Amino acid sequence: MFSAILIDQGEAGRTVALTTLDEAELPEGDVSVEVAYSTLNYKDALAITGRSPVVRDFPMVPGIDLAGVVTESTHRGWEKGDLVVLNGWGVGERHWGGLAQQARLDGDWLVPLPPAFTPRQAMAIGTAGYTASLCVNALVDRGVRPDQGEILVTGATGGVGGVAIALLSKAGFSVAAATSKPSEGGYLRRLGAATVLDRAELAAPGKPLQKERWAGVIDSAGSSTLANACAQTRYGGTVVACGLAQGMDLPATVAPFILRGVALIGIDSVMAPARPRTAAWDRLARDLPPDVLDEIAQDVALPDAIAAAGRLLEGGVRGRIVVDVNR
Repeated sequence: MFSAILIDQGEAGRTVALTTLDEAELPEGDVSVEVAYSTLNYKDALAITGRSPVVRDFPMVPGIDLAGVVTESTHRGWEKGDLVVLNGWGVGERHWGGLAQQARLDGDWLVPLPPAFTPRQAMAIGTAGYTASLCVNALVDRGVRPDQGEILVTGATGGVGGVAIALLSKAGFSVAAATSKPSEGGYLRRLGAATVLDRAELAAPGKPLQKERWAGVIDSAGSSTLANACAQTRYGGTVVACGLAQGMDLPATVAPFILRGVALIGIDSVMAPARPRTAAWDRLARDLPPDVLDEIAQDVALPDAIAAAGRLLEGGVRGRIVVDVNR
């Protein structure tokens, strides 16, 4: 028997509750994991609150991330005792996820826990930090260099933004952090931001082409923020899009792309294949200072994750929420 948050949909309506389940109820998979820590991501918060149809099948254990130890495996790549991390792959949407003490998974979805991190630290990073690392790698792989100018990071106080700032700063880039929370300027500078600007400067509709400011951009907002970021990117610069916190729309023109040669690159962290996943975790293990994780993460017990989901959607959370599923 184990504890889990369970979302269900029945004749009486939708329910979300901490419950006790039997291992026999776990879904199919070739690797069983004793979960040590999970996280609460924006997608998890949407699933728990029901504000968006994230969950595709019921009943569902949410949680798109987990870290733990293999307890049983018929997969060629994993043995009992291996420490593993999972991010994405539809877990918490179509397959039971990490907000539970036990999980049964497809071994192809797992990556080794980097020796540099404990399970708790890996979940302080989670999908948000792993996505940030994918974004930084995308900029670097396209040839963006520190001497070319400042990098804009939107959604700076969120999980993606915080880790992106820390990784970019470590790589020698000057970072401009855009936030709707000016009181968090000190926090953002501790992470490595050189400049802090008000998100309002980017959030309203703007001109198709604007003053060239950024050598590169990591955007988790979408909508007008992404359109303005593209319009402000320097000739030959690169914009990396990984989120839709402001909206799914993109009210832009082709002008930045055909007149300034700006590249817009999309980042998908859910179905990314093994090679970029491993490269992202390699950068995190090499370049993310451990004290950053203490700065960006807060811990909650499994029973408290339901209430924390509401706070996250209301913008009342800074950085990352780590869920201790055994507390």
